[in-house]
Amino acid sequence: MSAPLPDVRGRLRQGQLLSALTWLRVGGPADWLFSPADVDDLAAFLAALDRDVSVFPMGVGSNLIVRDGGLRAVVIKMGRGFNHIEIDGPRVRAGVAALDAHVARKAADAGIDLTFLRTIPGAIGGAVKMNAGCYGRYLADVFVSAKAVTREGALVTLTAQDLEFAYRQSALPEGWVLVEATLEGPAGVPEELHARMAEQLAKRDATQPTKERSAGSTFRNPAGYSSTGQADDSHALKAWKVIDDAGMRGARLGGAQMSEMHSNFMINTGDASAAELEALGEAVRKKVYENSGITLEWEIMRVGEPAP
Repeated sequence: MSAPLPDVRGRLRQGQLLSALTWLRVGGPADWLFSPADVDDLAAFLAALDRDVSVFPMGVGSNLIVRDGGLRAVVIKMGRGFNHIEIDGPRVRAGVAALDAHVARKAADAGIDLTFLRTIPGAIGGAVKMNAGCYGRYLADVFVSAKAVTREGALVTLTAQDLEFAYRQSALPEGWVLVEATLEGPAGVPEELHARMAEQLAKRDATQPTKERSAGSTFRNPAGYSSTGQADDSHALKAWKVIDDAGMRGARLGGAQMSEMHSNFMINTGDASAAELEALGEAVRKKVYENSGITLEWEIMRVGEPAP
């Protein structure tokens, strides 16, 4: 990246290792890491940035493998200027860096039912981009609108129609950076909503390796979902079940392992490389296909280049 980068009011660092910013603790360096001060800082930076320079918006790194060779891009890491949570009647307006769990709790305090977000790892920006869901509810079900900055630096408002939500995905254009989302949930009694979230947390901790270095579900469930992300129980098939049937629960490759506790969770046992994690995932996909004819699709995003 030879061209000079625009001046910023936020932080701009060269060659920053991304391993410390992902939940799996793997990843090589980014060409540049930019933490904008606010929306205006982000918009001015993108407007002035050479169009040939790639940008990669990054949340809290909860559903991400950055390969060991790093990213030839400006990684845009949203921080304190983007973690606000505001209540307006039945609606919640949240910055993209606001954690899903914090949004769920704040909403519950106000009697708004966004409880399904409580156990989803990550922040609101990632939840919108991936149409995150849990317990039969999805971000698309409560989505009102979002604001984003385009690659050219324009601030735009996006509707559900613009984002074309589907199972674990949206149509957010390449290079656009989400900055805020507005959600609206059904009314509820705060004490009951908090009690429900406590039950969800207990269930999650009893069935998922929450104390390990993981990135949530490794693969999407193979089938049984409508275009809006709603589960169709008559055809639903769980990724963990086909992984178990293929004998891959607990499978290991170097420091990477499919969890014994939940076989659709990949964990870094301590010293895994990104290459080991990705190779183990591919080995699971191959074994599942050989056993059942089902091709698992990654839910974890993998980006960057392999190590030289």
